[in-house]
Amino acid sequence: MPELPEVEVVRAGLAPAVTGARIIGCEVLDPRALKRHVPLTGGFSDGRSGHGVTLTAAEGALRAADFERRVVGLTLAAPVRRGKFMWIPVAAGVAVDGGDGDAGLALLAHLGMSGQMLLRDLDAGDDRHVRIRLWLEHPTHGELRLDFADQRLFGSLALDDLVPDLFAATSEPLVPSLPLVPGQAVHIAPDPLEPTFDDAAFVSRLRARSRGVKQLILDQSLVSGVGNIYADEALWRARLHPETAGSSVSVRKARELLVALRDVFEKALAEGGTSFDEQYVNVNGQAGHFQRELHVYGLEGNPCSRCGNAITRKKFMNRSSHFCLVCQQKR
Repeated sequence: MPELPEVEVVRAGLAPAVTGARIIGCEVLDPRALKRHVPLTGGFSDGRSGHGVTLTAAEGALRAADFERRVVGLTLAAPVRRGKFMWIPVAAGVAVDGGDGDAGLALLAHLGMSGQMLLRDLDAGDDRHVRIRLWLEHPTHGELRLDFADQRLFGSLALDDLVPDLFAATSEPLVPSLPLVPGQAVHIAPDPLEPTFDDAAFVSRLRARSRGVKQLILDQSLVSGVGNIYADEALWRARLHPETAGSSVSVRKARELLVALRDVFEKALAEGGTSFDEQYVNVNGQAGHFQRELHVYGLEGNPCSRCGNAITRKKFMNRSSHFCLVCQQKR
């Protein structure tokens, strides 16, 4: 699944092309890519959205029609990211559905396991697994096409209301990190690369919990953007066993873990993210190269680059943990 570095690479690649652009056309080729989009009308009494939603043909058609109708004509602002969520706010002063022009809406994108946001010329050939296609008109770059492709269909686009950031509102001292976030991302904690990330609060919350430290840093309500790859890599850097209880981690070691998370994120960003296959690419369809810099993830049986001991792989929830039994002794 794309993690913070991969989503940030996509966000940065989209920014020059979509900031200030107007959506002049939309075609939903597969309504399953709108599982997070809730239409304004149509009798969805539960307002349901999310990756686990299964749509009937009628529901899919309704969501597709609603999305196409509402998205065309919107002018987009600069894209924003928090953790693995990315959104493009509607530019201020742009009327939506006959409203007063208040910028309270965003185009929300979640890449899921294999989602791709691909910038293309108008006459470019079809990309594989395209689910939604947007045509944009940019005041500087002219017309271009934005394809949302997704092989495994865990990702989604949606129009979502922007709401106050609960994490900014409850921080002490009050320091707003993002003034507004999509409603579907309001539960997502700030990520370690946000300028206003509260290091002390992270350390305190981590040490107040008895679950294993890997499980804790994968909890997007504690810290966002961390997935299986970067959790294993950061824990190796911090010399922490993934099953060490958060309550057993010292303040010094918790701060070292935070440094390790930032370090691995920044190095992955410099390499364009991690690509093990064609499912993750940037907006130009190019793969990342951080997989060449990995120390433990996916390297079961290989010697640890720090001590030479064989890397261990162990089942973890519905995935695996990779670590060094010598460098990362369980506390």
